[in-house]
Amino acid sequence: MLERALQHYFGFSSFRPGQEEVIRALLANEDVVALLPTGTGKSLCYQLTGRLKEAPVLIISPLLSLMQDQVNQMKKLGFKRVVALNSFLTREQFTEVLANLAHYDYIFVSPEMLQNVNIGRRLKQLPFGLIVVDEAHCISEWGHDFRPDYLRLNTWLKYDSRPPIVALTATATSKVLADIKDVLCIKEASMYLAPIDRKEIRLARQWFTTAQEKVNWIEEYVSTTLGPGIIYTSSRKKTEQLTAQLRKWRIKVAAYHGGMTNEDRQLIQEQFLAAELEWIVATSAFGMGVHKNNIRHVIHETMSPTLSGYMQEIGRAARDGQDALATVLCTEQDKEVLQFLHDTVPTEEMVRAYYAHVSLAISDSNAELLKYLYANYELSQAIVYCQTLKVEKNKAFQATKNYMETSKCLRATLLQYFEQATVPQQACCTQCGLNVEDYKEVRKFTNLSKQSLDWALRLQQMLLK
Repeated sequence: MLERALQHYFGFSSFRPGQEEVIRALLANEDVVALLPTGTGKSLCYQLTGRLKEAPVLIISPLLSLMQDQVNQMKKLGFKRVVALNSFLTREQFTEVLANLAHYDYIFVSPEMLQNVNIGRRLKQLPFGLIVVDEAHCISEWGHDFRPDYLRLNTWLKYDSRPPIVALTATATSKVLADIKDVLCIKEASMYLAPIDRKEIRLARQWFTTAQEKVNWIEEYVSTTLGPGIIYTSSRKKTEQLTAQLRKWRIKVAAYHGGMTNEDRQLIQEQFLAAELEWIVATSAFGMGVHKNNIRHVIHETMSPTLSGYMQEIGRAARDGQDALATVLCTEQDKEVLQFLHDTVPTEEMVRAYYAHVSLAISDSNAELLKYLYANYELSQAIVYCQTLKVEKNKAFQATKNYMETSKCLRATLLQYFEQATVPQQACCTQCGLNVEDYKEVRKFTNLSKQSLDWALRLQQMLLK
């Protein structure tokens, strides 16, 4: 029956690993936690389940761009009654959607949207056949930090007619999996944990003395290498600066970060998917739900703060199963930046001051976390909570630092963090004899000098004035 339904609705003759097991558990009304690597079709698990249950599906999603991409993809597949309750809708559209929620088969929302009393109540009245928590690792990695509304899901999900829950993610440690089950109140959930090793993604690491050397390397790499590719940076400013540098080489490149309008980000994402852009320079805001099969390069100008984030980001390459290259660029100064990012946890003094209603000069993320703690914990519990969080963040930093410094196989080091083994693979990384030149397609115009390209660009600008 399942194979016939798969063929009927999606045109596929067979399931990918893990999909059938997850769907069968959901049809049996079991809660499920599923760890499935990027590109293995996590979305199909809830899309087909919704069709077979003939009941609406609620999808809790972390990012506006991800929601919008999923809605667009589903509509292309023939799912007509799909909507995302987010700021992409005008006020009039939002009001109309809210008045006609029962009309939709698949409804996407953020954790924050569920905390709206009116919307949360209206959604609970719908006869959902399934609740999906997409990118569920965000519960642990973001919920304990700058998005405590992920932790508030614990309260929202406690209602009598709640349907089965499926938590989907591509990466998770045992600690993250435990957090997911605890917050979502699904401690007895069925577990499907697929191997997360993506052998087609080769791993490279390059060390430099200064940040400018890294920029020079990226400029040389991109100007001589065909994409498609993503370059991740640590800040919006770096994203804009690097994009400007690459445009001097007449590369089809655009910046993407959280400071841009929703419309601009959506346009850039669509241009990248349509091959109108070859490279994207982005903060970590880019990538979730980007269904571009042929990304050949993922470059990290600065290492991701966590190995989980790094695994998610490089996983956007090679969805077509062909070889791709993931390169991280490192300097000693980067480790100081990463340490600073992991130190942004409320101190005991901050917690005591907040509980005593003393005014504080603190970051927005700490303010959000303290607000959540004040509403849910006694002072002593809140102090312990922050102390524990600091320990966990330090562990994450040490794991990231180890990946940057290790003299051992990068793939084995990465998978060890996720408590998974790897099968030995020849030339899997630069520590194991990988030659990165074997995974680069050279540009046709590499014989042109940078100077001639600069003059061509300046001439074009003059003519356009």
